[in-house]
Amino acid sequence: MGFYEIYNEIKDTDFDRLLKEVTVQQADRVIGDNTVSETGFLNLLSPAAGERLETMARKAHHLTLKNFGRVIGLYTPMYLSDFCTNECVYCGFNTKNPMRRRTLSVAEVEREGRMIAGTGLRHLLILTGEAPHQASVEYLAECTGRLRKYFSSVSIEVYPMETAGYQALVAAGVDGMTVYQEVYDPEIYDRLHIKGPKKNYRFRLNAPERACQAGMRTVNLGALLGLADWRSEVFALGLHAKYLQDKYPDTEISVSFPRIRPAAGQFRPAVEVTDRELVQMILAIRLFLPRAGITLSTRENPDFRDNLIRLGVTKMSAGSCTEVGGRLDGDGHDGQFEISDTRSVAEMKAAILQNGYQPVSKDWLVI
Repeated sequence: MGFYEIYNEIKDTDFDRLLKEVTVQQADRVIGDNTVSETGFLNLLSPAAGERLETMARKAHHLTLKNFGRVIGLYTPMYLSDFCTNECVYCGFNTKNPMRRRTLSVAEVEREGRMIAGTGLRHLLILTGEAPHQASVEYLAECTGRLRKYFSSVSIEVYPMETAGYQALVAAGVDGMTVYQEVYDPEIYDRLHIKGPKKNYRFRLNAPERACQAGMRTVNLGALLGLADWRSEVFALGLHAKYLQDKYPDTEISVSFPRIRPAAGQFRPAVEVTDRELVQMILAIRLFLPRAGITLSTRENPDFRDNLIRLGVTKMSAGSCTEVGGRLDGDGHDGQFEISDTRSVAEMKAAILQNGYQPVSKDWLVI
């Protein structure tokens, strides 16, 4: 049984009622437990647990130090193509958005890679829209071959593939994969994804498992916050991560918490997710999954990101650019979304050091 079947068993649960019934005393007991069950995890996402953030934060800090040490991994995204065949109402790459599109040549990819490597980063995340005819598996493999000359780790955030596609990229040198389900609620998912291959909910949901089966070293999951009720979405995200962690112990599983940012199309989130709520979900995940990585992108502002360093985050992006070729020429192409933390890699390293942590390029190699 895969995660699709597991999620189908819980998707009709009345989460609102269950969450409202949780008491502060129940939340306290879960926080004090050595291990947290699935029911306990749900309790940690409740409004009652929101009154115990300081206690949760202390335990999350302790668990993170125990399992990861006092380090923050750094990476940066590089967009290779913004062509997309999907009509997703919230995304700047929506095929209906009137924007100039671009796919970098392999030579341009290598040139931008050299520029990024010059900042000292050795962990790269390459991204594309969902248009395999513009960014094929063969193209991604060739780009990876060029980039591995400069980076010790190359990860992908591209369209979902069959297992064979992931295997081909692993053979080319890709060692990590990120995919956001965007929204776990299947009815909301169907409304937000108007047309295109991304409308296939089940194929996307099972993509992380296919990546694990293909031998990816790291797999990162996420739900796009603002599309649906965050508590039920993060509960599904946590269960998904635990399912993969239990079934594929040789794969490092991590989670991300991307909040919707302004983008072309002017989509407005259906649900506001506050800073305090984002803190609560990060803490709840850390207590539920002590060994899971937690990634925080430049969607969040600098002060908020700095404050989250001590609360369970293990990896952060730096020197980000969401425009295809933006570092090469910055010629006015639209990015996928607006960046909130525009600090350079050097500034990000300094902020991490100031918080008493070490910035690392990949795994435990100190920059």
